Order: sequence, then structure tokens, then C-alpha cells
Amino acid sequence: MKETLDKLSIGNLQLLQAENGYRYSLDPIILARFVNVRRGGRVVDLGAGCGIISLLLARLSDADECIGIEIQPELADRAVRNVELNVLHDRVHIVQDDIRSIQDILPTGCFDLVVSNPPYRRLDSGRIAPNNERAAARHELAGGLVDFVAAASWLLKNGGSFAMIYLVERLPELMTVMIAEGIEPKRLRMVHPRQGEAAKIVLLEGRKGGHPGLQVENPLYIYRNNAAGRDYTEEVLQMYEVLPG
Repeated sequence: MKETLDKLSIGNLQLLQAENGYRYSLDPIILARFVNVRRGGRVVDLGAGCGIISLLLARLSDADECIGIEIQPELADRAVRNVELNVLHDRVHIVQDDIRSIQDILPTGCFDLVVSNPPYRRLDSGRIAPNNERAAARHELAGGLVDFVAAASWLLKNGGSFAMIYLVERLPELMTVMIAEGIEPKRLRMVHPRQGEAAKIVLLEGRKGGHPGLQVENPLYIYRNNAAGRDYTEEVLQMYEVLPG
């Protein structure tokens, strides 16, 4: 598959992507800026794609290790090459496997943070993309919401955090599944296209074994309310800047 080499100012990353396959969107950048990574922490990204979230968190934090799990061999191979391209092989590791087999992949209760930008759509929801990479990134072809949350619960230490970016329309389902898996929702932020428009996406962080108590943060607006219509807000533009220190 033909690839492009793209540069990302945040973290000064270079990323190989399929020209006509899966290409990352704004979502992993928003998620990477939403989470808090403890110094020396161990992180797992469920559904790593081209490796962008693992690479961002490694570059912008003091995590000791970031492990990305990706089921698609082509994407996993590309993620491995992106790790090498950005000289982060000492801290980022890509595993080509199925998150539904998490108990055979990684040990339980050993990680501080699990993140995921999973497929948003059920199999019976909307048209499935003809390209395999894009189809698996958008629709639950290789595991649904329960599988991702159950994997996070298996991996996390007690007190560890799980953060996901997801569709607002599936937020009740997401919170119900998290609680059932022993992960208490603790932080929520709605993501709106523009001021005055309904939220489409939500950022949610939960804590393994946490006590009830949800903090709702200020909304995030993606685009300015102007005639051009596709100009990012100042907050989103700042997300692309490298963190000081």
C-alpha cells in the first residue's frame, strides 16, 4: 500500500500513513492532551493504528513505557516503523494482536494508564468503508465497546486510569460498561464542532476501583464561529504546540 510521510508539530513527530487507508484524525491529539501521564508510568494504547497516541504520550510525557496493541498486521508494521523513525524504540513498543485476547498478551494489574480511540460504530450502524483499514478503524469489526473496557480493566492497577474518546450518543453505554468493569467515571469533557452546536464527541476518564464522583470539565470547541468555518479555535491550535520543558 502506498504511504505518505507526514510531519506533526506536536512532539515533532514524523508519521508514515497509508495514502488511501487509515489516516489519523484530530481525535488522538485531543485524547493525548486530555490524559495525565504520571512520571515513570506504564501506558497501554488499545487499537494503536499507526502508533500516533503511543508516540505522542512518549514524546510529551515522562512515561517509562508506552505499549500499543493493534490487530491489523499492516497497521502494526507501520506503527513499528513509526517508532523507529522517531527514535522512540526504547520507550514505545507495538504488539500485533487482538485486544480480545488481552489475558494472553499482557499481565494483569501492571499499568497506570490505558487509553483508546476505538471504532465508534456498531456493525449495524452506517455504511462500512470499503478499505479494510478504514473499516476496522470506524466499525467494531474486531471487538466492541465491552471488549475494549474489559481489556482496560484487566491491565490497570487499582487506582489506575482509563481514558477514551467516543461518540456522545453512546456515552450512557460507555459509562454503564465502565462501571460494570470496575472503572468509575471521574472526568468528562464534551467536544463540540462550534459554539452553539451540539457535542458529537466526548472524552471520558475513569479510575479502576475509584469512588463515585464525576467532574464535568468546560466544553472543547473545535472550530471558530466564523465565515470560513474550518479554522481551529485557539485551544485546539495550542494542542499542536510542543509542551514546555
